[in-house]
Amino acid sequence: MYRIMLADDEGIVRDSLKMIIEKHFPDQCQVETARTGRDVIELAERFRPDIAFMDIQMPGINGIEAIREIKKNNPGVEFIIVSAYDRFDYAREAINLGVMDYINKPFSAHGIVEVLQKAMGRIEAKRKKRSDDLLIREKMETVMPIIENGFVYSIMFQEAFDEDIQNYKKLLNMNADYGCMLALVMGDDQHGNHMTNAVGASVRIQSNYAKVRETVKETWNCVVGSVISNKIPVFLPCEKMKIEYEERIEMIDVCRELARKLRRITDISFRVGIGSIRRLNESMASYEEALKALVNSTGSVAHVDDLPIQCRYDKEYPIDLENELFARLRSGEREECEREAAHFFDWMLENYGENNTSVKLKTLEFVLWAEHIVYQDGGMTYHFQDRSNYLPLVMNAEKNSDLKNWFVGKFGEACRNMHTKKEEHANQMVIRAEQYIRENYHRDLSLDEVSRQLDLSPYYFSKLFKEETGSNFVEYVTGLRISRAKEMLSRKECSMKEICAEVGYSDPNYFSRIFKKNTGVTPTEYREGAREQKHVEKA
Repeated sequence: MYRIMLADDEGIVRDSLKMIIEKHFPDQCQVETARTGRDVIELAERFRPDIAFMDIQMPGINGIEAIREIKKNNPGVEFIIVSAYDRFDYAREAINLGVMDYINKPFSAHGIVEVLQKAMGRIEAKRKKRSDDLLIREKMETVMPIIENGFVYSIMFQEAFDEDIQNYKKLLNMNADYGCMLALVMGDDQHGNHMTNAVGASVRIQSNYAKVRETVKETWNCVVGSVISNKIPVFLPCEKMKIEYEERIEMIDVCRELARKLRRITDISFRVGIGSIRRLNESMASYEEALKALVNSTGSVAHVDDLPIQCRYDKEYPIDLENELFARLRSGEREECEREAAHFFDWMLENYGENNTSVKLKTLEFVLWAEHIVYQDGGMTYHFQDRSNYLPLVMNAEKNSDLKNWFVGKFGEACRNMHTKKEEHANQMVIRAEQYIRENYHRDLSLDEVSRQLDLSPYYFSKLFKEETGSNFVEYVTGLRISRAKEMLSRKECSMKEICAEVGYSDPNYFSRIFKKNTGVTPTEYREGAREQKHVEKA
């Protein structure tokens, strides 16, 4: 159904247009008419037309002005001017207003039908676009919580590659590389620093989660995770690493109001913990700070910066440089890591000089911590006395600047080990496996047996072995057995039974099938071919 408005001061024109419309578009249109400019403006506000036929010269407000006024509240109307005035200035003004067509009086029924069909087509296109947009929006409303939860889970537990994080950011239209975590903790009521009936609240919140998520997103431009126990993690993107005092106070006030609003909506009590601003890959630390802030306070909202529960630095200390240094280490960017290490050491020398013991202590502290990270994440094997010379080396250095190369080199080495030690570990596992297989392939050797020798799961060992050797376990063992069988067939006068036993097959027929599958000939044919070759070589 199309709502069509006819505006003309001549009754015969209005009646003619209405008759043409009803004749050619029966039961498709609802038609209303107006005589003056004022009437048509008021009618448009009430009737909300899809299409409007407008005369230019009407009593009072003219058609051009009426169109301009109507478009303020209803910009989607398709306007068609019907006028006895064929003037360029009117046509130009109509074009500027986005009028669809300009018809001169007297008009024909064919002309009206044609322009009306065109207008209806444009209305249908708009309706379809609107419907498609709503469908997309509806689907996104369904999918977006899943995407947001995936993003929050990934940055907290670091179980996604950088590429995955970037994909999440694109889907969420997010540009920030920093942010702080909020911890929404719920219960029936607050007793001291904890919430009562956390289990019951976590069950009840499921039916209210959509409301909670909507309310939080109305409060903050944020990413909301799913319910974890009686907690909801929220990521608040930030453009900078530091927050001003006034901003922190405002954040606390907003969170206090949010907690009250959530209580009214869900009849569940909420507390909000706020962690410090960190890089995306440090989001779990921010979340832990938010929870720790709640544990160490009794208010409905607690900000980590208000409480003595985190390390604080004097204004001169380059905490950003420190964070960047260890971020480069964890990502394995060796050149960048060494550059940041050199920058940090230069800062120490510039501020504390050559003979300051604190520089030596910080040098030793950072090197030990960098290696600690690699021991944890890089697959290195820890040996108790490997670093026994570090302390005398550092403390006996005549000048602090003498330590710079050692300091930078240790970070470069740690950065390299972050990745190479994992690879070396994989290589060592496969080397041990190959040695064990070579020593035992004559037996009924299984994947489970070799995996147990390496103290690895069969699934992981199978995958690792294929990646390192290019062959799966069965192919590798079969290759060794066939190679040994060829050697025996060529050089020794052994029976097939003896050869089978030597290479790990108990059934000669099965051995023959496997041999032919891998070589294209039977063991007997291979032996005869080897003998003929020897005769040729002797001749």
